[in-house]
Amino acid sequence: MPTYDYFCENCQYEFEAFQSMSADPIKVCPKCKKTSVMRRISGGAGLIFKGSGFYITDYARKNSSTSIKESKSKTSISAAKTEKSTSLSKESVNK
Repeated sequence: MPTYDYFCENCQYEFEAFQSMSADPIKVCPKCKKTSVMRRISGGAGLIFKGSGFYITDYARKNSSTSIKESKSKTSISAAKTEKSTSLSKESVNK
């Protein structure tokens, strides 16, 4: 349920109300008791995610320097395999 902002044009009183989306807007000011209340458009608070699994740190590795070393070694191994297969294919073409 969203929180709506209201403003009384008569007494300049500003207040918030926690209402369902299908509820009718408040028309009577709780302070001056007149029917001069307007619902204001607000940006809201947005979505709030609670619990694990919503933050990038939940999936990050414990030691980032280790993961950098691992990725560099995997890259050099795949480059060596590519270089070896290229040299083998050149040899078969020359025969």
